[in-house]
Amino acid sequence: MAGAAGAGRAKGGRMSRITHDLCDLLGIPHHGAGRSRREEAQNFDRATVERSPARTQSGSDSSSLHPSATPIPVQSLLTSAPTSPNRRLILAGGSGFLGGLLARHFAAKGWDIVILTRRSDAANATGREVRWDGECLGDWVRELDGSDVVINLAGRSVNCRYHARNRRLVLDSRVNATRVLGEAIARCARPPRVWFNLSTATIYKHTFGPAWNETGEIGATPEARDAFSIEVATAWEHAFNEAVTPQTCKVAIRSAMVFGLNADANNVYRVLRRLVRFGLGDRMGSGRQFVSWIHETDFCRAVEFLIGREDLSGPVNLSAPNPLTNAEMMAVLRRVLRRSVGLPATEWMLELGAFFLRTETELIIKSRRVVPGRLCDAGFKFEFTQLEDAIRDLEHRL
Repeated sequence: MAGAAGAGRAKGGRMSRITHDLCDLLGIPHHGAGRSRREEAQNFDRATVERSPARTQSGSDSSSLHPSATPIPVQSLLTSAPTSPNRRLILAGGSGFLGGLLARHFAAKGWDIVILTRRSDAANATGREVRWDGECLGDWVRELDGSDVVINLAGRSVNCRYHARNRRLVLDSRVNATRVLGEAIARCARPPRVWFNLSTATIYKHTFGPAWNETGEIGATPEARDAFSIEVATAWEHAFNEAVTPQTCKVAIRSAMVFGLNADANNVYRVLRRLVRFGLGDRMGSGRQFVSWIHETDFCRAVEFLIGREDLSGPVNLSAPNPLTNAEMMAVLRRVLRRSVGLPATEWMLELGAFFLRTETELIIKSRRVVPGRLCDAGFKFEFTQLEDAIRDLEHRL
C-alpha cells in the first residue's frame, strides 16, 4: 500500500508539472481592393457608432466632470510632445514579450522607442518608459502627437480561470486600452500615420478542415470551449474599429503564437523546450488540434512590412504559412532537441491540471489553423515557413 501511495504521489507530481507547463504554454486568449489605407479609414469612420468618451486621470468621463473639477486641457497634453529627427514608435503595453521583440527590432533600425507601461523596468527596457494606466487620458498623450506608429499590445493574460472577476479584467484591460488610445489619437494635432492593435488568431472558428485566412469564419465551438475567448476577441476588435481616426490607418494584428528566445513568462518556445528536455514532449490531448505559429524575426519583419504599405488596413493574420498539428509540432521539437520519446498529456490530465492551476484547457485544445492570406498576397516573404527551420534557428542562437 505504501508503495502504491508513493507511486500515486509520483504520478500526481509528474502530472502537475506537465499540466503546469502545458497551461503556461498558451497563456494568452473586407477592405476594398485598390483603396488606400486613409481612404478605407475615412470610409469606415463614417459608418461607426457613437462611443463612450475616455476618462481623464481624475477617473471621470471628460464630458461629465464635476463643475468644481479641473479637466486636463487637450492642448496641455499635446504642446510638450518631444521632437526627434528619428521616427518614433509608441508601444502601448509594451513591457512584455512582444513589446520587447518589437522594441529591439526597431531600435536597431534607428527608431525612437516609447513604451507606455503600468510598471517600470528601466534596467531592461529598450527605449523610454512613460507611465499610463490603460484607461485614462493623461500626460502620456503628448507622446502620440507627432509619432509615426502606435502599436497597442495591452491586455491582461488569459492564463487564468474564467470566473466573473477574471473575465471582467481580461475583457476590460483590452477594450479600455483600445478606446483610450483611440481618444488620444483623435485629439492629436499631428496624429500617428499607422495604429496597430493586437488581436488574436483565436478569433477564428475551431477547425480541423481548411485553414482560415482573413475571411475565415468567426465564432465559438462547444468542443473547443472557446466562447469567452471569442467574446473577448470580437469586443477587442469592435472597440478598435469604432475609433474615429480619419488621419490614421488602422491594422488589427491577428497573431498566432510567436516563437522566440526572450526570457519572458509568456515565451511559448522556452516552455515547449523545457517539456521536451524533461521527457514530457509528446502530444497534448488528442494531438489532432492545429497549431499556428510565427518566428520572432518574421513577426517583427511583418509589422515593419505593414508600416510601409499604404494599401493594407483592417485585419491581417500574422502567422507562418504552414500550421501543423500539435502531435506534429511536438515530434519536430523532439527531433531537433534529440529526444527520441516523450510522455503525452491526456485530456483528463489537462482538465485536472487546469482546475488546480487555475487556468483553462481551451488554451491548449482549440484547433487554430490560420494562414497569412493578405501578407502573402501583398508579397511578404517569410524567412521561416517551416517550424523545424524556425526551431533550429532558435537553438543555434541559444
